[in-house]
Amino acid sequence: MSTLKNKVQLIGNVGYMPEITNLENGKKIAKFSIATNESYKDSKGEKVTDTQWHTIVAWGKIAEIVEKYVGKGKEVAVEGKLTSRSYETKEGEKRYVTEVVIDEILLLGIKGEDNAT
Repeated sequence: MSTLKNKVQLIGNVGYMPEITNLENGKKIAKFSIATNESYKDSKGEKVTDTQWHTIVAWGKIAEIVEKYVGKGKEVAVEGKLTSRSYETKEGEKRYVTEVVIDEILLLGIKGEDNAT
């Protein structure tokens, strides 16, 4: 268990077309969100679906795969680590961001579609 310090695995649907940034050093960064759904029954026995949105960041080769194959609505499985950072807005407000920086992606969906890892 000592190797499981900061690992996140999610399966969900992409919320918007990935934003691709080409860095000066030639590398790419891809940023997108995925929605995960969890269903349960409430106190009245009615089914309730809880949707959570996760911000995903991919670097380098994984970002290239995202750019080529990932689009809005596509179901993906991702694995990476949870990161947190903060920044200051132009108005001086401090904002906090939590993201999943991925090192693996699996494209899911209909049989016969292109899949990559």
